[in-house]
Amino acid sequence: MTVVQATPLDAEKTHLAGLLEAIQRCVYFLDASSQTLKWPIQGDYLLQNKKDNELFESLAAINERFAKLQDTLGAAMRHSLILSGEQADSFIKVLAIFEKAAVIESIEAWQTARAARNLAAHDYETDYNLVADHFNALHEQQAMLNQTAFRFVSYAEKELKVTPLSPDFSQEFSQIAQRPCA
Repeated sequence: MTVVQATPLDAEKTHLAGLLEAIQRCVYFLDASSQTLKWPIQGDYLLQNKKDNELFESLAAINERFAKLQDTLGAAMRHSLILSGEQADSFIKVLAIFEKAAVIESIEAWQTARAARNLAAHDYETDYNLVADHFNALHEQQAMLNQTAFRFVSYAEKELKVTPLSPDFSQEFSQIAQRPCA
């Protein structure tokens, strides 16, 4: 029996396919967590429910899933450049390439989402108005990030002929990611 070794190109495409599936999964689960809450969140509501474990589990999941989506999307964009032969020695150059390709709205939109994510309320924040502001900022950026994810997955398919490893999240991902920004 002859075993066919995958080429380095096949390995790179498989890695990107895995990242594409991870992006779809991130969008799906971030949306699921967001759907459990009524937006916008008010500081008074958080204060009144400060011992509600389900509420704060949902908020923690949103924090984690938003960050994971943006990180995975960034890693996939970087990795796709290997396949396309583009050179980008800094992430700002990666963003410029994908702004030009109309995958991201703008570098500023990506950086705004990154800033909202980086200004995460500390685990021990006791000002519930600041906590609410943080989660409302993430929620405001979510649709833009979802749509960026959709455009990137489409870009990978069209330009690189790479699709997610499995179609398990594809239908829900498309529905979620194509919702208009609120």
